[in-house]
Order: sequence, then C-alpha cells, then structure tokens
Amino acid sequence: MEQEKSTFAPLSIRPHWMQLGINQLIYIILCIAAYTSYLMFNTFLFRDILLYLGLFLTLYLLYQVLYLVRMEYIITGDQIIFLHGVVNHSTDYMELYRVIDYQQQQSLMQQMIGLKTVVIYSGDRNTPVMKLIGIKEYIDIVREIRKRVEYNKTQKHIYEITNRP
Repeated sequence: MEQEKSTFAPLSIRPHWMQLGINQLIYIILCIAAYTSYLMFNTFLFRDILLYLGLFLTLYLLYQVLYLVRMEYIITGDQIIFLHGVVNHSTDYMELYRVIDYQQQQSLMQQMIGLKTVVIYSGDRNTPVMKLIGIKEYIDIVREIRKRVEYNKTQKHIYEITNRP
C-alpha cells in the first residue's frame, strides 16, 4: 500500500534576534556595568576583577548569540525538526501525528517586542514538549501546525477518544 505524499511545503523558522535580549538581559546589564565600572574607577581595589568579569560575560553572551543563530525549526509535512547547538549540534524530531496540544505564551518583554513562544505537547517519549521561542507575534504558526497535524492523523487513521462529558 503506497502512502500518499504530503502537500505541505517545508517551513523554516528561526528565533528573532531580540529573543536573545529577552533571555540574557540581566547578563547584558552586568556586562555593561562591569566594563563601565572598570573604566570609571581607577583606584578601585578589585578593578582587574571587573575586567575579567566583563570578558567572561562577553564570551558567555557570544556563545548565546551563536546558539540562537544556530537554532532552526523546520516544519515538514510530517515532522517538526529542531536544530540547535554550537559545539554539540543536536537535532530533535517530533512526529506531527503525535501532537496532542498547543500553547502560546508571551512574557511581558515578548509582548513589548512582539514575539511569542509556542509550546507543542506530544505523546512522543523523547520530545514530549517542544518550545519554539522567539517567533514573531503575527505569524500564526499554530494554525499551520494544526493543519499538518490533522492531515497526518487522518492519513494514519488516528482518532482521539476522550472521556469528557
């Protein structure tokens, strides 16, 4: 029995760069404060520690930038593929027919910038929860994923039975 091919084109989504500012805001502020304090206080006893702290935070933030740049969500006709990592690059797969529920979240900072986090729950053992962070607010990704999930469940003859009144 030959399975019908999906009619959905793959979607590639990357987190918006402002998500880095949201996630790492405290470290950005500490980094700026360390460098500013280093430059302002010439007679401070621990002046060199501020320089090293600033350098360490700069390296940490550069790593976080690379991590965010390497993140990609690919939504195919039958899977959601999450590529992430800098040194250790990983690929997580979630079969769309296993998706159970969706949720959209927005922190206060995300609301101010116009971003959101989409949380997808599935019956998958390896990836029961997948968070798509830094998605632009106006992109209706849940609707697109929902269409693909319903298509896959229909193709695989999977029906949900609930005991709710």
